[in-house]
Amino acid sequence: MPSSAHPVLINGQWSASRGTETFTAVNPATRQALPDAYPVSPWSEIEAALQAADRAFQEVRTWPGERFAAFLEAYAERIEARAAQLVEIANLETALPVEPRLKVAELPRTINQLRQAAAAAREGSWALPTIDTKQNIRSMHAPLGPVAVFGPNNFPFAFNGISGGDFAAAVAAGCPVIAKGHPSHPTTTRLFAEAAHEAATATGMPAGFVQLVYRISHADGEKLAGHPLLGSLGYTGARHAGVVLKRAADAVGKPIYLELSSINPVYLLPGVLLERGDKLAEEFTGSCLMGAGQFCTNPGLVFLIAGPETETFIADVAKRFDAAPVGTLLGPSVEKSLGAGLDTLRAAGAKQLTSGKADPARCCVANTLLRVDAAAFLKDPHRLQTEAFGNASLIVVAKDETELLSMVGALEGNLTGCIYSSSNGSDDPLYDRLAPALRQKVGRLLNDKMPTGVAVSPAMNHGGPFPATGHPGFTAVGIPASIRRFSALHCYDAVRPHRLPAGLQNTSPHPKLSRLVDGVWMTGDIPG
Repeated sequence: MPSSAHPVLINGQWSASRGTETFTAVNPATRQALPDAYPVSPWSEIEAALQAADRAFQEVRTWPGERFAAFLEAYAERIEARAAQLVEIANLETALPVEPRLKVAELPRTINQLRQAAAAAREGSWALPTIDTKQNIRSMHAPLGPVAVFGPNNFPFAFNGISGGDFAAAVAAGCPVIAKGHPSHPTTTRLFAEAAHEAATATGMPAGFVQLVYRISHADGEKLAGHPLLGSLGYTGARHAGVVLKRAADAVGKPIYLELSSINPVYLLPGVLLERGDKLAEEFTGSCLMGAGQFCTNPGLVFLIAGPETETFIADVAKRFDAAPVGTLLGPSVEKSLGAGLDTLRAAGAKQLTSGKADPARCCVANTLLRVDAAAFLKDPHRLQTEAFGNASLIVVAKDETELLSMVGALEGNLTGCIYSSSNGSDDPLYDRLAPALRQKVGRLLNDKMPTGVAVSPAMNHGGPFPATGHPGFTAVGIPASIRRFSALHCYDAVRPHRLPAGLQNTSPHPKLSRLVDGVWMTGDIPG
């Protein structure tokens, strides 16, 4: 390994990687390689991290939530102290704007979700302690074991493998984390890891509780996903790589939580177009092109019913796309992927409506609006649902309500689905037929609101049917639900009181138990 390559964080120590390959990030705004070199870790390094994480888990598995809360809060403080440096580096590595995106929006959100996770770890009801007083049976969720977190390229802070939502949830559950950084922003990830390591040392976390590698081979990723010492894996990224990891995890029964692909259908019903079509054109354009369209909730598919207002809307949006500035993409790989996705859509019959130009000096693709009719969509729904991740969208025009409704069954699973309807009730009969069918295809159903953006709220579901995620019953955002992904349900039957975990020891109502139902004390967030 070249001496200039940055070290990895394994077993509580920053040390030179054993690997022989290195990589550098690229500044998307200039197409120039950045100076820092980072290692591609070999399997021996991954194995060492797994062994260290397992040792850490054996030490912390019975610790109270307060210990993990203290670490998360100390980490949040250290991130705040490094805010300016983090924002500057992330801007260089991703071309995401300093303000408002990185400084005003994403970094505060990242710090907030770490603190939310800390509060949940300390309070403890995420574990759903349940006591059957009649039969002396008790259960609660407990940490599952070491968690590997693979971060994506589009959120260098809020979804980073060592600072994002999966990381925060795993730590709140009491699980050591092996973070796999994204090669698009390794220096950003290293700065987070330095802060995390400092916080872990200051709060007495064992070596191996927080570890970082920057890049691994696809083959080693598969081995990691199926390793006996791994408790679970969280992954956000491309569908193909995620499915490969899922196959490896499924083969040995490992839980794996994936966020993969979503084009987030938007339905604009006839009445709302008549009522405020110009406002919708502005709203949709802003949502689709924001951040160069590089959001997992970007509205990439729009359904309309043919009519004069529809044609006016489409022409207005195309004009706005051509007039709007062309955003910089996250890097060459995103540029290539977006171009390939658009080629697939055009080959499947979509007609391009825009004629803007890209800037060859930076990573970008011209703002692109495509159109196809419903009959063509129904003939080739798979290709016409190809994700074009970036500043692009496909409009599908149905000839009538029947054809509009017939396309819902052809939809793949998505994170979100939006329906815009008139305020005077004229669209309500169609809405009542459309919404139940769309409800089964999406994790989050929205009314009169574009999907871009995900609130960090306990009520949020950032999940959905495949291929949006690997399992429709879990969310990547929203505490406490996101924490339970990295837990196992432990049941105790007639176990002597002094041998029970602290959360289940009281035979009288536990402070975290709020309702008695037929002899069973349950936490307040259990439905029913």
